[in-house]
Amino acid sequence: MIMKSEHIYLRPLLVSDAAIYKKSMDDKEIMLMTGTKAQYSIEQIETHIKAIINDETREDYAICLNETKEMIGELSILSIDQDNKSAGFRIALNNQKVIGKGFGSEATKLAIQYVFEELKLNRLQLEVFSHNPRGIRAYEKCGFVREGVLREALFYDGTYSDEIIMSIIRKDYKK
Repeated sequence: MIMKSEHIYLRPLLVSDAAIYKKSMDDKEIMLMTGTKAQYSIEQIETHIKAIINDETREDYAICLNETKEMIGELSILSIDQDNKSAGFRIALNNQKVIGKGFGSEATKLAIQYVFEELKLNRLQLEVFSHNPRGIRAYEKCGFVREGVLREALFYDGTYSDEIIMSIIRKDYKK
């Protein structure tokens, strides 16, 4: 399924996207924002993408610019639980030049619409680190509400960060 908005579109993630994933691992700020410490080979990334493509409890998408078709990030709707009508959410932009331009929020809004209107879920949850205030503000603008904090859950480069749990439920989306 392809989802499109004003500046970006979401398309299913492909194994051929592995090289773009690998390149984003060269950016220390992106690694910090996602809390990723390990480095992975292109083969490991390809194996991971193959596994998630075949995982029925998740849907993974490349975020691409309408104008150039360039992949600028990825997002996942994961741990889809039809019994409880809930899922998890994660998003990462892979390039500093596209951060702060609203593309992440645009992609998040497409994902939220899809979750509530197509998957017919009631709850979408994410976790974000306290050292990412820009991400927290973007999630709040998209309708996510803070629910809790896992204090000092991440130790990265000698510093602890809290993990903030946020969600949006169907009632919030309908407002």
